[in-house]
Amino acid sequence: MATALPESEYDDRLERIRERIAEAEADAGVWFGATSIGYLTGFDHIQTERPVVLAVTQDAIEITVPRLEVERVEPNPRVDAVHHYSDYPGGRPIEVAVGMLEGLGVESIVADAEGAPGVMGYEGPSLTEVAETELAVETQSWVQRMRWEKSDAEIDLIRESARWGNLAHRYLADYTEVGAHPATVSQRASLEASRAMLDALGDRYVAKTRGSGPAHAGYITGPQTRLPHGHTANRRLEEGDVLVTGASANVDGYVSELERTMFLGEPSDEQVHYFELMLEAQTIAIEALDPGVPIENVDDAVDAYFDEQGIADLAQHHVGHNIGLDGHEPPYIDQGWGDYCESGATSYDPEDAVMQPGNVWTIEPGIYTDEYGYRHSDTIAITEDGIEWLTYFPRDLDGNVIRVE
Repeated sequence: MATALPESEYDDRLERIRERIAEAEADAGVWFGATSIGYLTGFDHIQTERPVVLAVTQDAIEITVPRLEVERVEPNPRVDAVHHYSDYPGGRPIEVAVGMLEGLGVESIVADAEGAPGVMGYEGPSLTEVAETELAVETQSWVQRMRWEKSDAEIDLIRESARWGNLAHRYLADYTEVGAHPATVSQRASLEASRAMLDALGDRYVAKTRGSGPAHAGYITGPQTRLPHGHTANRRLEEGDVLVTGASANVDGYVSELERTMFLGEPSDEQVHYFELMLEAQTIAIEALDPGVPIENVDDAVDAYFDEQGIADLAQHHVGHNIGLDGHEPPYIDQGWGDYCESGATSYDPEDAVMQPGNVWTIEPGIYTDEYGYRHSDTIAITEDGIEWLTYFPRDLDGNVIRVE
């Protein structure tokens, strides 16, 4: 039962990054992105209007943070020095970050951006606009690309996430009944699963959430299901409702995705028809997964099936995406992925268009009629010789009908 990333993972990541910095003949690597900073150091924070800037050289790791993050980052064993500013805008964060780089003797950097992202109203200068001496900045997306193929340790955490997401989903199904409000059913299921998770893991649970519990389950219901990103409507559950669920859990920052199309009471013949079409589409997609397979082939296979069944107009999105520290990560199972990688318009290469061991996919082809939507999603890892299902709630019709007494 894996609950935290081992220290060796960070050592390996930093070693790989330092190799890339040396290959680029740069003095340092610099990151503004919160997920990338957490990936390299284990320091997790919320990206706000207050920039955080990480610098990695061959000999040191230093970070610039707002004053309110100092106590959180100082105990981090991988960070050698912490620089801080009072707040934004008065504290002049980029000036402090440039001072950090000058103190490290840095003249050339490879960075994930030329300046901090415009989040929550932040507007600030680039590094080169502030530097008093000439600073060569080249952009890179190394960490984002490193995250595509998960290590065994990362997959262990996603597997554990799927375990608790499955429990939350089970509670969701158990507490669903005619007359209940979707929001309170979700809260109850999430609370019970989170309580069980915290009780079972004890001090092994790594706190990476604020306010909400570590496990979550909820759904969109009735007419909202025809919208892939519908809202939890302010309506009571009714017999005959179609439900599109979602469940996950946060395990040291890693998440999984479990979705099911469920029915409150016996489904109609039309609902069964579309459910079975959706289920077959997902099965086709999963059977197409394998190391070395062009990623877009999976979307092509589902698209061909939808064409054959005369329902291509009911599809609204691609088959799936990678998942890990973020709910959505590249690569994407999309018909245009191969051309996208070969276009030269991105940092991706032709080999990035092929599935690799360590990819962790959500497989979620959907069908959306004028009345309801139908979508399962399962989290599946690519292995050296095939695939591993990480989510495991029943997929069949009988396992997704909630009986009404």
